[in-house]
Amino acid sequence: MPDVTEIRIGTSGWLYPPWRGTFYPKGLVHRQELEYLSRRVNSVEINGSFYSLQRPERYRAWFEQAPEDFVFSVKGGRFITHLKQLRDAETALANFFASGVLALGNKLGPILWQLPPTLKFDAERLTTFFDLLPRNTRAASNLAKRHDEKLKGDAYTKPGTTRPIRHALEVRHPSFAAEEAVKLLKQQDIALVVADTAGKWPFVEEVTSDHVYVRLHGDVELYASGYSDEALGNWAKKIRHWHDELHKDVYVYFDNDMKVKAPGDAISLAGKLGIDMTSPDES
Repeated sequence: MPDVTEIRIGTSGWLYPPWRGTFYPKGLVHRQELEYLSRRVNSVEINGSFYSLQRPERYRAWFEQAPEDFVFSVKGGRFITHLKQLRDAETALANFFASGVLALGNKLGPILWQLPPTLKFDAERLTTFFDLLPRNTRAASNLAKRHDEKLKGDAYTKPGTTRPIRHALEVRHPSFAAEEAVKLLKQQDIALVVADTAGKWPFVEEVTSDHVYVRLHGDVELYASGYSDEALGNWAKKIRHWHDELHKDVYVYFDNDMKVKAPGDAISLAGKLGIDMTSPDES
């Protein structure tokens, strides 16, 4: 891990039609949207990987479009979390990591695993899954080489320079608020996602890893409402505590994209923290 902790703030995804002509300038071609966004925030969460396996050329293109100091978090596949519900996940994990995740190189941030609301805390199931997760790029490369024929296209298994891989777990069943669940996540060094979901799913702020992962889905209307100046100020206080006092890296992603609130909220929050997220080539 880096000696100096960092704060990363961005959005969950970037390919949203309502953003075009509002956040994105009119006439901006779709293939340049990530390039535009990545000069205004310092991280983004790739969420297309949740719906289907991507391809190495896509990850490499995203790498090339973003500034050198940019970071991508990657959302793990729903085939693993929602369909298999973490059971017998080794081959599916191999396919996920072989799909091109490692092509992000030094811009690869945490991997997010979002559980369905019906999945209760099960210590044995979670421990088995956590033990399969690669904790560095070398381990991810070795796992990726065990992919099967369900992987479409070429596999990408190059580890590059060995770097740590972090993992975060977003839970949606109240059983995860129990002390036993928090203890397990701490033992496994998995970040328990701080998820603001307008009260729909559990809100837990336990710090369970060397980083804090925050997803802001909207505090009044899920996926839609923007954050008030006061609300952003409160989040800035929390982030300063995690970063300045607990010395944790902090990753924050706005998922209130429906009404084009996410990018503006991300930029405003960064401003409250005194973070200049403008890329050098845009200044």
